[in-house]
Amino acid sequence: MERKCIYVKYTQNLKNLVRNAEGEDSSAQTERPKTLFEEIRASVRHSDEQDRSFWRPVLPWGGVYTIKAGRKAISCTPLYVKINLNNTCTIDGFLMLLYVILRENETFPREVSVYLGKEFIEHFLFLMDSYNYTTVKLLWIWDKMDKRQYRSQIHRAALEIDLFGNEHENFTKNLENLMATLQESFCTSWDCPARLQESLQWTININPPHGMPHGDLIQSAVDEFFCPKIVLCKEMGCDGQRELSQRIFCHGPPPFVILNMQLWKSEELAYIPYYLALSDRRYLLEGATLFNKEEHHYSAAFQIDGCWMHYDGLRSNNLVLLNKPPELLLLSSLVYIRATEK
Repeated sequence: MERKCIYVKYTQNLKNLVRNAEGEDSSAQTERPKTLFEEIRASVRHSDEQDRSFWRPVLPWGGVYTIKAGRKAISCTPLYVKINLNNTCTIDGFLMLLYVILRENETFPREVSVYLGKEFIEHFLFLMDSYNYTTVKLLWIWDKMDKRQYRSQIHRAALEIDLFGNEHENFTKNLENLMATLQESFCTSWDCPARLQESLQWTININPPHGMPHGDLIQSAVDEFFCPKIVLCKEMGCDGQRELSQRIFCHGPPPFVILNMQLWKSEELAYIPYYLALSDRRYLLEGATLFNKEEHHYSAAFQIDGCWMHYDGLRSNNLVLLNKPPELLLLSSLVYIRATEK
């Protein structure tokens, strides 16, 4: 009962917090302030060799959020609830990339709203621009994640939320049907118990190619994921062949795609392609998430105006301009954005 009370009261306070913050912001500002993205872009343009880090921490690891219970929650104990967030690196890097993608491309917020919701996108951008980073993470956790995807417990008048795990489980799989693809298949055997089948996937998991194909390995793996093919039917007692159609996006080419690179080894990649041909469209490399196995820790890298930045929520200077493109040796994912049609 206590846990349910805290959960209900929290969701109400989250909505009120965003609503009140937006009201205070609009009444206090006579002109539009710079967005966080505009500040980061300005720091890139005016950086020097002595100090290449952004002037303030951005989306730091973890987070603490305090809730004051109102009169309706008088039966709840305790009246003041503190929420502690731990191991948030499994969403931090992708939240940073999502923010940069939405702010850098004018039409993307409207497009992504179709999948994640207009209200979510508006609140997400507002909270990031207001430096309310803990609330941003809570917005993602409570609005997009399934409760089974993280551990939570009440300890000493605080709700502890632990996101230890895999970033693709905590973020990529919660992008609704943004990257949903469909592939139909037909078995040649009349005796097959399931001649017609449909394969629906919500993420793009590409496997390292068998052998060493000529050309771009990643492009080859993407082509293999989408292309039509003929394979042996795996239905029980069936000896037919299954013809798989071209895999297509259920809702057209999405504004961005995330390639799950967890199965790849760094020695298998000679280089990372800056361009990707996908569903008759051209996609451009925007960034990547990296995984340090020894620390079990995720970080991210992304581009702004052709300059690479590295984000690591655990560091005090957690957003740093790089002298050169990063060596993507510990890849967890690659993020590509759809190029503008000319």
